[in-house]
Amino acid sequence: MGNKHGSLENMERERLIPSSLEQTYGVHEDDGEVKACGCFCLGSIRKKFKGLWSNLRAVVVNSWEVGRSDPRKVVFSAKLGLALALISFLIFWKEPLPDISEHSVWAILTVVVVFEFSIGATFSKGLNRGLGTLSAGGLALAMADIFTVGSLATFAKLYPTLKAYEYGFRVFTLTYCYIMASGYRTNEFMGTAVDRFLLIALGAGVGLLVNVGIYPIWAGEDLHNLVVKNFFNVANSLEGIINQYLNCVEYKRIPSKILNYQAYDDRLYTGYRSAVESTSQEDTLMGFAIWEPPHGRYKMYKYPWRNFVKVSGALRHCSFMVMALHGCILSEIQAPADRRRVFQDELQRVSTAGAKVLRELGNKVKKMEKLGSLNILDEVLKAAEDLQTKVDRKSYLLVDANSWEIGKPPIEFQDIQDISKTDDNDPFKYHGYHSFSEARLDLGTSRSPETTNLPFAATNGFHKSLTREFSFKPERMVIQDEGDTYKSASVLSLVTFTSLLIEFVARLGNLVVAFEELSETAKFKAPVAEGKVEEEEVCGFWGRFWRFVKPRDRNENLLA
Repeated sequence: MGNKHGSLENMERERLIPSSLEQTYGVHEDDGEVKACGCFCLGSIRKKFKGLWSNLRAVVVNSWEVGRSDPRKVVFSAKLGLALALISFLIFWKEPLPDISEHSVWAILTVVVVFEFSIGATFSKGLNRGLGTLSAGGLALAMADIFTVGSLATFAKLYPTLKAYEYGFRVFTLTYCYIMASGYRTNEFMGTAVDRFLLIALGAGVGLLVNVGIYPIWAGEDLHNLVVKNFFNVANSLEGIINQYLNCVEYKRIPSKILNYQAYDDRLYTGYRSAVESTSQEDTLMGFAIWEPPHGRYKMYKYPWRNFVKVSGALRHCSFMVMALHGCILSEIQAPADRRRVFQDELQRVSTAGAKVLRELGNKVKKMEKLGSLNILDEVLKAAEDLQTKVDRKSYLLVDANSWEIGKPPIEFQDIQDISKTDDNDPFKYHGYHSFSEARLDLGTSRSPETTNLPFAATNGFHKSLTREFSFKPERMVIQDEGDTYKSASVLSLVTFTSLLIEFVARLGNLVVAFEELSETAKFKAPVAEGKVEEEEVCGFWGRFWRFVKPRDRNENLLA
């Protein structure tokens, strides 16, 4: 009895002590005694250090990859460090202006806040910070009402047309409150306002000088490259989707990220998604680009950056059709492979011609070159017209011809309102041949409740045909099952795919119009004649310096 009682206690103890606790603290049972091996053993410490080392190595590798993918980020980090080092010398400036050294932290903070990745963002924040400080200092000398000034500045910041100056209003409120608080304590309102403005101006000047003078990064150029990249991405997606559709390649399992429209590593998906999702990035870059002075290839004052965004919007309008085409591949109902092969050549031609138009426009935007004298849409429009003609000729393949119902309504239902009252399941209808394709398939053999024959006059030189007699019997009506319904829907999916592709071609016209407007407004150069080698345009000091010091080709030396 005692042994049984002891075994029950041991079982209860094992149930109460978790296995994870035994592994961590080394709790085990030996002849009824519980022993602890310590909180941390050498193996667990070694395992934790190994995990930390793996995480550290992963961070280093990822940082190296980020630097390799975009070296500008490394240059920007070095530029910010240089600007901070230069402005920090104010700390040692004791004479002749001791207040500058005392309040040098404002200059350092200005460099940190103003120094942005692109030149346009730096100009925007620098100007907003300077105007906010200057206006706040002047207003602090005129009136002392923190509640009124703070409320009005916050309300103005929320005004839609002043959204671009939101940072300036924030600096204005901060500076005004700082001057009022420090001036009340020292009774030196003027000195505080002047010192703060001078230090902010000095910090902004150092930041602008370093950012513009050393490997400048322009937001306008980033916007230009982004628009060009979207052209090629949409073209690649279009060709890939058409090829996958014609080859009847289907997803075994549709990724949930694609269904939820999240980022996913799929070539067809990421191509058009990058164009659709670039709206906010384009607006941000455009907001910074309008602050940038003329530079490089963009020598025009008030460069039409909004037209770049307009062209990208027209491209996005086309990419919606590409997204819908991809949705046909992802859908549950798929068209039969034999029906796809009927229109394979025409679909392939439209896809190739459409992608060619997108790539041609992308190259024109990249080179900042106008279109030639030839119509860029001729080939794709001809391909789309041939596809439409093929659809018209083979229309009997795109519907379930067995369910066609062509008939004249009874005399009592000649009015349209009366026709709408008829029942679709009413078998008392007249039927006949609807098209030549139906006649060839002998699908017009309809049933009539009357025993008399109804003449049908065929057009286009065909002979007259008569519907056959049929005595109506309700039990001979066939109810369409689910298989027939699925078959009809699968065939109609090919109609949807073809219609979306033709709609994509129609939207290309709006894209070409937007590009022509951009080329005229931005004064793109004339197209280069075929066979003529275009010289690479070198812009900026660093571009000319690299062209001077780079090793020349042997053939160039011989020609020189």
